[in-house]
Amino acid sequence: MAEPVRLLVVGSVNMDLTVTVPRLPGCGETVLGFEATHGPGGKGANQAVAARRLGAAVRMAGLVGDDAHGAELRAALAAEGVDASGVGVAPGAATGIAMIMVRPDGDNAIAVAPGANAALGPDVRQAVAGGGSALLLQLEIPVAACEAAAEEARRHGMLVALNAAPAPAVVDAPVARLLRLVDLLIVNEGEAAALGGDGTAAGLRRLGPDRVVVTLGADGAAGADAEGAFQVAAFPVPAVDAVGAGDAFCAALTVGVAAGLPLRAAARRACAAGALAVTRRGAQGSLPRAADVDALLDRS
Repeated sequence: MAEPVRLLVVGSVNMDLTVTVPRLPGCGETVLGFEATHGPGGKGANQAVAARRLGAAVRMAGLVGDDAHGAELRAALAAEGVDASGVGVAPGAATGIAMIMVRPDGDNAIAVAPGANAALGPDVRQAVAGGGSALLLQLEIPVAACEAAAEEARRHGMLVALNAAPAPAVVDAPVARLLRLVDLLIVNEGEAAALGGDGTAAGLRRLGPDRVVVTLGADGAAGADAEGAFQVAAFPVPAVDAVGAGDAFCAALTVGVAAGLPLRAAARRACAAGALAVTRRGAQGSLPRAADVDALLDRS
């Protein structure tokens, strides 16, 4: 049996506070919701859990606050089989919080207070020094931390994947340097446009990444690498909650590429993982396992 992909995720760890609403409120408007829940989230932690459920051996590096949320989130990662020894505690800081409103059709709006995530810095290199198959980053942590982690990962011969979400306000020098360190870039259409160029996967390759995939929601995903550009179709499913779907996609794509799959095949598998995630509520609670993805691919 092949060795599992050894993935290090450096990223955010948040507590998600979710309210289901009949519609998203306008400016200054209050909308009564149906129910409220809280649970583990953060793009980094979500992607770490997703990759673990897909069969990777996963380590997580990040920061939480010295509060009850932080302790709960570290325990949740460990319960999923993620090595959370690299998730530190920032004294005096609050754990990151995501406020999520979800409509019945699955669409959502999210506001994030980074809290301890904003304190993650270049000393994250220490976590990367352990090596592995791949490093997966997102932009809910400072760009400086991402850049330091990417530099260290390249020194160890690791695949460097970046989910450039949320999109940077400007593509300044630090962001440009980070993009040149990236092997695999994953963005949605809005993020692709924000990074510049023509917003296409092929155009984004000119910023540095060798492989780029742009998610297209119900239209699947488009990608480009040295072999050329392509598009893969989405998997039609009943949508319940889109929270976590992008994280399932990013984890599946990164694990697939790190395992040696061609980019197109990895993107198709990632589309299946993302589709399954929208059929269930919650961020980490919705993330599929490898057997679920295999079953959907077999049926399609």
